[in-house]
Amino acid sequence: MENLWAPWRMDYILSEKKGGCIFCEKVQENQDRDNLILYRGKCHFVIMNAYPYNNGHMMVVPYRHTSSISGWSDEETCEFFELADVAVKILKNTMDPNGFNIGINMGECAGAGIADHIHLHVVPRWSGDTNFMPVLGETRVIPEHIMDTYDKLWAALQEILQQKDRF
Repeated sequence: MENLWAPWRMDYILSEKKGGCIFCEKVQENQDRDNLILYRGKCHFVIMNAYPYNNGHMMVVPYRHTSSISGWSDEETCEFFELADVAVKILKNTMDPNGFNIGINMGECAGAGIADHIHLHVVPRWSGDTNFMPVLGETRVIPEHIMDTYDKLWAALQEILQQKDRF
C-alpha cells in the first residue's frame, strides 16, 4: 500500500482558526477570483482548494452551512454530484490527469479540515505525482501558480456552460 503524504497541510491544520466558517465567508464576499470560486450554482458552489494536494484541487460546497448530506432535497443532492462531474470534465479538458480522488470527509476524525461545513473534494491525479519532496524536504512541488490554474479552469468551465442548458 502506498501513502499520499501531505505534510504541508499541517500548516493549515495547526494554524489559528478565525471564528466563523471560511466557506460561508468566502461565498458572501463576492470576490470570486480572489477567493478561487469558479462557479455559483443554485444550491452549491465550486471553489479551488487554497491548500491543494495537486494543481486543480477543487471542492463542491453547499451554500447551506451543514455538516452532513443527510436530509438534502433531491435538487441539492443532484446538483452536488452534477458539479462534481463538471469539475472532472474541466480538469480532463485542461490538465489531462490520469485519474481522480473524489471524496467527502464527514467529521474531524475522518479528516475534515472544516468539519462543520461539508464539501466534496475533486483531486486530479497523475501517475507518479507523489515523490520524495514532501516527505524528505517538507516541500511540495506545485508546478503552476494557483491563479494561472484558476484562469484555465474558469475558461474551460465557460466552454462547458455554453454547451449545457442545465447550469
